[in-house]
Amino acid sequence: MRMTLEKMALDGPFAGIELGYADWGAPAAGRVAVCVHGLTRNARDFDPLAEALAGRGYRVIAVDVVGRGRSSWLPDPKGYVVPQYIAHLSRFLALMGLRGVDWIGTSMGGIIGMGLAAGDETPIGRLVLNDIGPFVPREALVNIQTYLGLDLGFSSLEEVEQHLRMVHSGFGRLEDHQWRHLAEHGSRRDERGWRLHYDPAIRIPYADLTGEDIDLWPIWDRIACPTLVLRGAESTLLTEATAQEMQHRGPKATLVTIPEAGHAPALMAAEQIQTILRWLGP
Repeated sequence: MRMTLEKMALDGPFAGIELGYADWGAPAAGRVAVCVHGLTRNARDFDPLAEALAGRGYRVIAVDVVGRGRSSWLPDPKGYVVPQYIAHLSRFLALMGLRGVDWIGTSMGGIIGMGLAAGDETPIGRLVLNDIGPFVPREALVNIQTYLGLDLGFSSLEEVEQHLRMVHSGFGRLEDHQWRHLAEHGSRRDERGWRLHYDPAIRIPYADLTGEDIDLWPIWDRIACPTLVLRGAESTLLTEATAQEMQHRGPKATLVTIPEAGHAPALMAAEQIQTILRWLGP
């Protein structure tokens, strides 16, 4: 299946920023899915899902949020905040000429999607949220603080993989080759060895991340597009109570619980991929 690695230079107030992305499928495909990753991850997390969607006739664009993967690092780390990410991705979609896209967002990528979907002229036609909702209790944010923006050094790719297996155990049961895929694309090499593939400064705006709950219910209540919510059965970030309420407010989402996963299901298992494909339709 065709996949190319591209970059888009933003303009206007975002001049100097480039967003890397993986582009799957035919450019002229009638349906487009945009996939956006979690806080410390990158676009290549979506390779198995993107390949399956492209096989269904989709064009799939998996984006590296600024500071991650192949995208630019910001000179001022104060820009590593969700409102800026929403603005970047809104401009990215406009420059690509994309509207009515199916948005698939894991964790942070889902929050960005919610922000875009709540707008008056949203580019999102359908929304898939992977283990994220409009309310995150502050207790669940403590674990994120343990690995957010770590500037760790590793002597080998095997060490990177072992680290990811530990901090991302919530991804669920993955095959060895899948963990290796995450390690290969979630790391970079420099003169000091292997590093995680993001700007360590992404942690700076979130120094007080655990101070209070995240409450985005007013945003959720403005979303009108069809929405699918995937929840890891063991997730503490998207609680069962919040997931249940999401079915009765705003877009009145469809909820699917993923067994043997926490935060956040990796979307690499065949059944998880099929769940998304079934909901999106033929």
